[in-house]
Amino acid sequence: MGDDSGEVYSPPTRGEPERLNTRNYRITAEDRLGDGSLKQKCRDNFAAIELVRKLETEDRSATEEEKRALVKYVGWGGIPQVFAWHEGTDWQAERDKLSALLTAEEYEAARASTLNAHYTSATVITGIYEGVQRLGFTHGRVLEPAAGIGHFLGLMPEETSARSRLTGIELDPLTASIARRLYPDADIRAQGFEAAALVNGSFDLAVSNVPFGDYKAFDPQLNDRNFLIHDYFFAKGIEKVRPGGLMVFITSK
Repeated sequence: MGDDSGEVYSPPTRGEPERLNTRNYRITAEDRLGDGSLKQKCRDNFAAIELVRKLETEDRSATEEEKRALVKYVGWGGIPQVFAWHEGTDWQAERDKLSALLTAEEYEAARASTLNAHYTSATVITGIYEGVQRLGFTHGRVLEPAAGIGHFLGLMPEETSARSRLTGIELDPLTASIARRLYPDADIRAQGFEAAALVNGSFDLAVSNVPFGDYKAFDPQLNDRNFLIHDYFFAKGIEKVRPGGLMVFITSK
């Protein structure tokens, strides 16, 4: 737990451990993540945006039923058509509705996210957790530095989640707001990884589908290394994980 012990797993605790993250959403097969046509996914996105707006206005937590609607938000990485600024496309109605739903700042953030908002299937996430368990990780401090709406949190094995402290970093403010409603017991921060104040060597596991592309993050501490964005996440992630901890990221070559 950041103690430089060199162990992958966390030290045992005496007595019955406190169960954490009891209010966080648990994703199941019934949620059918990733299903549906592009138009259906767009409608699900709209429904999630309208719902999170309602929750913010009413200043309340989401019910389990509402969380089942929020978890269907897939972002815009797979639906760039909605930002096609020319007339005569069959996405014009969706484009107009999205413009009405979002503020100018949110719209620009959503459009920018089409470069690196990558959907990660439940099959892949489950496989990753099976792998880290085989390596000995059972619980600890977990960092998700490119969290999206938090599928790596919602698909975490139940006993691991119940004994872990969870931190999620998400650049897009709307996406981060949805993640907070789904995972109220996690520390969800609406900011870029480069801006996050995280103690070096303080996490037992960093796990994510990190952004990738031919562009760079601005981080005065690492600018001289000239990392492309995916390499930057690896370098920054290594700093945050303790000796003996694990970092498991998906990225391109």
